[in-house]
Amino acid sequence: MTPQLPDVQASSPDVTVGLNRVGVTGVEKLVEISREDKRPYVLMAEFEVFVDLPSWRKGADMSRNMEVVDETLEEAVSQGDLRIEDICGTAAERLLDKHDYTEQAEVRMEAEFVTRERTPESDLPTQSTADVIASATATEDGDIREEIGAEVTGMTVCPCSQGMSAARAREKLRDQGVDDRTIEEFLEEVPQPGHSQRGHATLTVESEGGPNVDLTELIEVARDSMSARIYNLAKRPDEDHMTYQSHLDAKFVEDCVRAMAEGVIDEFPGLDDDAVVRMEQSNDESIHQHNAHAERVAEVETLREEVNGDD
Repeated sequence: MTPQLPDVQASSPDVTVGLNRVGVTGVEKLVEISREDKRPYVLMAEFEVFVDLPSWRKGADMSRNMEVVDETLEEAVSQGDLRIEDICGTAAERLLDKHDYTEQAEVRMEAEFVTRERTPESDLPTQSTADVIASATATEDGDIREEIGAEVTGMTVCPCSQGMSAARAREKLRDQGVDDRTIEEFLEEVPQPGHSQRGHATLTVESEGGPNVDLTELIEVARDSMSARIYNLAKRPDEDHMTYQSHLDAKFVEDCVRAMAEGVIDEFPGLDDDAVVRMEQSNDESIHQHNAHAERVAEVETLREEVNGDD
């Protein structure tokens, strides 16, 4: 006869202090997202799963967290119509059912996402990667907020250093007797050098029940927010294209965040007013030892008013 094992987690702690988040991190799982008439997305994902813990309970039932993730992924494969953020939302709901002592459950997922595209000049097939971010928070009163987004990499050029280069070019051309109109036309067509950096844009949208946005479209908005896209494969014409385009559209980190805000408002007019948009831009500076960073978190209603210039 198997002896009854004690439930130590359910005992009282020595120090009766409640905890906001208790759970497991670094849970690696294969996620398959079905798509109608298309090949499914297959992601190698890493999960974080948490519940809150009351002051009177010693510990959470960790094995139940792992069980919930497995159950939810199996359902996603068999059901075939769950979005990535819905997987997190379903898992968060189940965590509340499994842990009758908790009031809030959180699930977060990150995975590498591959998109197919073609190089800008040589028109060769290539792939790009984005780090998908999805999360959900469920509470015992039935509220569920889901988040979806990604971090992407691109290229930026500093407008300040480019402006100094343009000033030097203008002075040199005047010394050669070139008239001001010709100088300005030249500088308009041939952007001057500025120091460049690899940029990292993060864009997510969160709302009650999950935002009705397409992940690939969110990724496009984030990639377009920087001075230029970058490509895993680049022949010389492609390299020339990226260099020229990035210098033609020099941006500070602040400009990139504002471009993301404008892109979200333009591309997703159906977003609820109270949906929350998180936008971050970090640049790996090339001529400084420090990096540059800017971010904004705001509700869609506020962003619409600011982007459209409403009073």
